[in-house]
Amino acid sequence: MENEHLIRLTAFLGLFCLFAALETLAPRRERSLPRAKRWVTNWAITIIDALTLRALAIALPLLAVGAAIDAGENGWGLFNRMNLHAGFEVILTILVFDFAIWLQHLITHKVPVLWRLHRVHHADVDIDVSTAIRFHPVEIALSMLLKIGLVYLLGPSALGIILFEIILNGTAMFNHANIKLPLRVDAVVRKILVTPDMHRIHHSDQRMEHDSNYGFSLSVWDRIFGTYTADPQKGHTGMTIGLEWQDERPARLGWSLALPFFRR
Repeated sequence: MENEHLIRLTAFLGLFCLFAALETLAPRRERSLPRAKRWVTNWAITIIDALTLRALAIALPLLAVGAAIDAGENGWGLFNRMNLHAGFEVILTILVFDFAIWLQHLITHKVPVLWRLHRVHHADVDIDVSTAIRFHPVEIALSMLLKIGLVYLLGPSALGIILFEIILNGTAMFNHANIKLPLRVDAVVRKILVTPDMHRIHHSDQRMEHDSNYGFSLSVWDRIFGTYTADPQKGHTGMTIGLEWQDERPARLGWSLALPFFRR
């Protein structure tokens, strides 16, 4: 689709700057490490992720949006065999793919080899907007393969996939941001969307807490499947963010990329 990459990049950078500004003006928690130290590593990781997807596109010329166009041209997938209204199909696409990401997220916590990859994300000792882009490149590649497979299975429109990606990236940056929302606003918003207070619990060092609140966009899936936690045991200012590495190591690029291959 024409200008797809520019549209997504503009939305991503604009929302990143917005949430970065908001968490500077109204932070929820004090930082453990300087922002600059962590951000250099987290941005380096996301650049490596982007390069990984570029390399994947060489082996698989069609990534998610391209796969949607290809499926549409060939009539592949469930949606291409159904006479759905275009608007309804886009909404259905967003819902189905959001659930798929929720389920994928849960699985990464339950399957040991996948958890070794995913703990790169959880090892960050602070949580802010940059944490939303901190994922090991192997995990990003596996996630893309899952999305491509689901695209060919369902056959959604390219517009639906683009909107889903923009919403997913935007809500992930929102709920990772170190923003202090008024409690009444949080209580209303989290009925639909995952809020920073809700997702912060997922980054607790306590196993029972980081094995809950898996949603990135919609909060409904955790409520339906019984994985919802309303508040951390130690409170939002008293809880510990991250895993067992409570030092500067998670802010180092080499250490973060090598973490999945450590023995423990």
